[in-house]
Amino acid sequence: MGAVFGVSLAVVLGLVVLFSGGLRALSAREAARERQASTALPTVAAGACLLACVTVVLFGIYLIVLG
Repeated sequence: MGAVFGVSLAVVLGLVVLFSGGLRALSAREAARERQASTALPTVAAGACLLACVTVVLFGIYLIVLG
């Protein structure tokens, strides 16, 4: 039972870090747009972080439904 708690806590903390990283990258993209600088890197970083969040959530749903 302790192992399940530990893994769940680690996954939730990782998910929070990924989501906040995605939001931070979106903010950086808006700041770059205001400075008329390149927005490519913040856009890719935001997309990667948010896509990783979606992947983790879908995998969790998969484990609950089919596991």
